[in-house]
Amino acid sequence: MVKNYYDITLALSGLCQSIRLVQQLAYEGICDKDALHASLNSLLQIDPPSTLAVYGNNDVALKIGLETLQCILNINHQPLSTELIRYALGIMVLERKLSTNKSALNILGGRISQLDRQLAHFNLGTDVMFSLLASIYTDVISPLGARIQVLGNPDKLKNQLVQDKIRATLLAGIRSAVLWKQRGGGRWQLMFSRHHLLKQIQSILARC
Repeated sequence: MVKNYYDITLALSGLCQSIRLVQQLAYEGICDKDALHASLNSLLQIDPPSTLAVYGNNDVALKIGLETLQCILNINHQPLSTELIRYALGIMVLERKLSTNKSALNILGGRISQLDRQLAHFNLGTDVMFSLLASIYTDVISPLGARIQVLGNPDKLKNQLVQDKIRATLLAGIRSAVLWKQRGGGRWQLMFSRHHLLKQIQSILARC
């Protein structure tokens, strides 16, 4: 079957955007707000008509993720890049554990579907929503094992809101990992299909 590398690149960039935002939050306590909204909003797309719809029908919203994926594929062995690779692999491991755990999948689906009631009262980027999304990650994803150890500024990581944002963003990363697998993605692509992915990245970034 011919793979759609545009869709695969979008989903993988969604994952990479999440891990880059996690890194920003861990070291700086803040991150790009527009990119964060695009990542978190992907969690609300339960039955999207397309891969692009998951990210607001705007692939430019994944600019940070595209640039991060490009850096990883170019095998940039800077310390922060190595850290990002570790986060990405950690999310992929958690996605595999989640995909084989029907109970966790059902609970996750139920918790996500309940967010609409909260969104009637609170915007997605409010502290309340960050806390709710973080609790979903803590209750459903963390018990799966293979926890992701986030490195950063200890003073920033002590902040409860920063912790909530990191967990919410990791949850968005897992959502993109699920989408990546659904669209035909696989870890071998990172080794043997780099040129296909890089071509798609360059094409999209040219519009940014």
